[in-house]
Amino acid sequence: MSENLPEVWLRGPLPAVPPLLQPVAHALLQAREEVTALLADFPASRLAERPLGLASVGFHLRHLTGVLDRTFTYARAEALSAAQLAYLAAESQPPTHAAATKELVQAFSHQVDAALAQLRATPESSLAEWRGVGRAQLPSTVIGLLVHAAEHTTRHVGQLLVTARVVKSREYASAINE
Repeated sequence: MSENLPEVWLRGPLPAVPPLLQPVAHALLQAREEVTALLADFPASRLAERPLGLASVGFHLRHLTGVLDRTFTYARAEALSAAQLAYLAAESQPPTHAAATKELVQAFSHQVDAALAQLRATPESSLAEWRGVGRAQLPSTVIGLLVHAAEHTTRHVGQLLVTARVVKSREYASAINE
C-alpha cells in the first residue's frame, strides 16, 4: 500500500465496475496492495512455517488465489475443473523454492485481475440470480458469492499479515540471538 494514498475504497469509483460491485473490487485491490507490500522481502524458505500451529503464509497465499478462482467460477454458474480441484488439494503444501514468494504473490495478483475483469462484465441485473456452490449445490446468489469472495479474501489477508509478522519476528529474534 502506498504510504501517500488513502485506502483503496477512499480513492473513488473504479472505471467500468458496476456501482453495487465497487466494494468487492475495492476490497480485492486493498488485499493485493497489502499482500504485495508485506511479502516483498518474505523469505520463501519460511513459507511453510506454522508458528503456534497457525496456517502458514504459503497456505494463505495459495488459498487467496484458489478461493477467488473458485467463488468467481461458481458466480459464473460453472462447476470446478479438475485443475481447480487439484489446486485446492495442494493449497496446504506451499512451495519453498527461492522464487516461490514472488510467484505466489504474482499468482494472487493475476487472480485479482481476473476477478476485476469478471466484476466489470457482471451486469447488476444478474446479482440476485441463484447459484449453486460445490458438489452439493448449496444455495447462494451471484452477489452472495462475490461478496463472500471479498470477505473471505480480507479475512485471510489479515491472518496472513499476522502470521508473516510472527515468522519474520522469529527470524529476526534468531539472528539477534546468534
